[in-house]
Amino acid sequence: MHALAPRQNAILKLAREIGQVEVDDLATRFNVTPQTIRKDLNELCDIGVLQRFHGGAMAPSGIANLAHDARRQLATDAKRRIGKRCAALIPDGSSLLVNIGTTTEQVAMALRERNGLMVITNSINVANILRGYTQIEVIIAGGVVRHSDGGVVGEAAVDFIRQFRVDYAVIGTSAIDADGALLDYDYREVKVARAIIEGARQTILVADSMKYARSAPVRIGHLSEVNVFVTDEQPPAAIGRILAEADAQLEICGPD
Repeated sequence: MHALAPRQNAILKLAREIGQVEVDDLATRFNVTPQTIRKDLNELCDIGVLQRFHGGAMAPSGIANLAHDARRQLATDAKRRIGKRCAALIPDGSSLLVNIGTTTEQVAMALRERNGLMVITNSINVANILRGYTQIEVIIAGGVVRHSDGGVVGEAAVDFIRQFRVDYAVIGTSAIDADGALLDYDYREVKVARAIIEGARQTILVADSMKYARSAPVRIGHLSEVNVFVTDEQPPAAIGRILAEADAQLEICGPD
């Protein structure tokens, strides 16, 4: 699966902001033919990030998450930059808890050249990214493996994570509500994420700006619980106020 083109990313972001987009409006906005827009929409629908209707497409329901491979294609450059910035905040010799997610996978990619880290994770993908880098100790939680994304979830994973008290938690989220709530889709994953937050001295949230336009039904926690928020764009004013009131550090990593 190829990465989304810049115009497709822009179409997807617009659809998530306003709910749906129409072919003729998009053709005018991007100064291309309707046929080009239809091809863009068909590709976005093929990977499951939009749903087609006659004359346009809409954002899918907020009760089901996108497939893991589809999420990997979204905001790929932003996630890479977020991963690098987050890794730069973590000193050698630190202990970390890292949860499931395509953005936390980018953090793991950026951590591979670091020394003396202990990384505890419930993500098989994060563990595989760090496997073979012998200067990093990798510990993976036991539990039920979710086939869709290699996440380890369930009570066994929660109990395992609760054994640790680490320097940093690195967490992703599926959506950020306007009131600062951090949201996800699977209550089993949320239980593990809660244990990760509670088991760390500092929590670093990594999330791209598309998360403001998404919705999900299960609450992980609140932005006020986060010590550092690493993102790719200036957040909405309401989110900025919550971070300021919580004395949380905001790290914005714009284009290279």
